[in-house]
Amino acid sequence: MGESNEADGALAANGAIALDAPSERIALDETSWVDVARGFLPDADSVYRTLVDTVDFQPSRLWRYERWVEEPRLSRWFGRGPLPHPALVDAHRKLQSRYRVSFDGLGLAWYRDGRDSVAFHRDRELRFCEETVIAILTFGGPRPFLLRPRQRRDKWIAPNGGATHDVAPGSGDLLVMGGRCQADWEHSVPKVNGVVPGRVSAQWRWTSRRGRPEVGGSYRAPRNFDR
Repeated sequence: MGESNEADGALAANGAIALDAPSERIALDETSWVDVARGFLPDADSVYRTLVDTVDFQPSRLWRYERWVEEPRLSRWFGRGPLPHPALVDAHRKLQSRYRVSFDGLGLAWYRDGRDSVAFHRDRELRFCEETVIAILTFGGPRPFLLRPRQRRDKWIAPNGGATHDVAPGSGDLLVMGGRCQADWEHSVPKVNGVVPGRVSAQWRWTSRRGRPEVGGSYRAPRNFDR
């Protein structure tokens, strides 16, 4: 019995994936969906601490209407080279097997406190958004994760930016957006008032490259006043 407990503890310390974590599919509409698996990664808080202590997170700037602004979060991209934690390697493999896709890398985003955020957007840098899989695994403190229909007319004045869903992932939770979600829906991690713990999200992206490519710039593209 003692040997079994030690083995289980070692797996948890390495961030082993809980294959039996319950998963729920939320149908946003007839062609867009979000899978949510609570507790996909046990002991995610220890993974959070390791990532914060060891990853060289970098700031980035965005051109917004005649000036540079610092993006209110830090990030780091990993291509096909080594990933910074065994739990991410395990998750990468399990997700590719579960969804039968191949990811070209991993992005990490660190929301240091409640002032860090990302505005409503679509992952348009994929260019082909009509059939995608976007997987996000979270570590650290819980934060809202809002979704709203792209074509909602009152989104600029409605509460929460017109969001219709808040997935609200906690530490170790997995959410996967699929179908036409990046074509017809927008998502955000809003600012939160008060003192809140930090959060790191790991992001994997895939596109079938079917359909028409997006026209216009991505979220990171410069924005200027119309002349």
